[in-house]
Amino acid sequence: MSDSAMIDLRSDTLTVPTEAMRKAMIDAPVGDDVFGEDPTVHELEERTAELLGHEAGLYCATGSIANLLGVRLLTEPGQEVICDAQAHIVRAELGAHAALNGVTTRTWDTGDGKVTLDKVAGLMAPAQSPYFVPTAAVAVENTHNFASGVVQSHPELEAIARLCREHAVGFHLDGARLWNAHIASGVDLADTATLFDTVSVCFSKGLGAPVGSVLVANSDNIERARVLRKRMGAGWRQAGMMAAGALHALDHHLDRLTDDHHGARLLAAAVAERAEGAVDPLGIETNIVMINTGRHQAADVVARAADQGIRITVVTAHAIRAVTHLGVSVEDSVRAGQVIGALLAA
Repeated sequence: MSDSAMIDLRSDTLTVPTEAMRKAMIDAPVGDDVFGEDPTVHELEERTAELLGHEAGLYCATGSIANLLGVRLLTEPGQEVICDAQAHIVRAELGAHAALNGVTTRTWDTGDGKVTLDKVAGLMAPAQSPYFVPTAAVAVENTHNFASGVVQSHPELEAIARLCREHAVGFHLDGARLWNAHIASGVDLADTATLFDTVSVCFSKGLGAPVGSVLVANSDNIERARVLRKRMGAGWRQAGMMAAGALHALDHHLDRLTDDHHGARLLAAAVAERAEGAVDPLGIETNIVMINTGRHQAADVVARAADQGIRITVVTAHAIRAVTHLGVSVEDSVRAGQVIGALLAA
């Protein structure tokens, strides 16, 4: 089957720029960002910081780099960051926080991905003596990638932010899909982001830009992050061409995330109609659908789905993931759910 005939639900990073976005990128004024002279990068950084209620921003090539920098600003080598056991920073960033930052991790397990004050307070260990690793930062993911894109409770985040301030512990938000959380919950972007000391947001997922994330924090920390980014070899030059895509996405692709959330719920409903217990459609809050394959091996389901034109991913031996996005129509979502449900019911 040709790639053009496939319905690709492996990730929302698979989007390609629209024609309007491509034109905005081509027409963008650019300069050398390492010298701080790219006007389009400046615009993206300033606009993102303003949207999120922070002083300054730094445009980075990837969300992993933005997370690395955000956590590093709040920690020193030999300290720890605590987070959910399924968090992206410990499951999907290849041990970078330990390998590059010298930071260790300890984790809580919520099961459903929704962080609570009790979970954080029970694990947090601020500096007590020279014999224990001190908790220097708490990291939260919103939405939570490996927990079906759940949206974190705002009151719980407020309570955890107070706890962190009381103990002088940093608070980092992996907000790769904060845009989805905002659209699904109605909570203002800045109301969430200002609870945190450092926040990363991604433009190459649901918003459909080709490249990049922005890290926001106070001005002093962003200046530190700019030096650290260069030390990592992650400075770039005429990055404004990519930044223009992100700016276009902010203007044109934010509100349409409701379409992705609707498609994900329809996909889940189509699966559940044919395979009871595989997924709860009422539990789908945003654009990620985690599906239990039951007696079937996940890898086998993925392979058979591909034969029928549906691309999805293996998460565990008996779980698969489908992610709706700009390149997937409502009709595509329903068809994918029907195919997956039939495979699981066979």
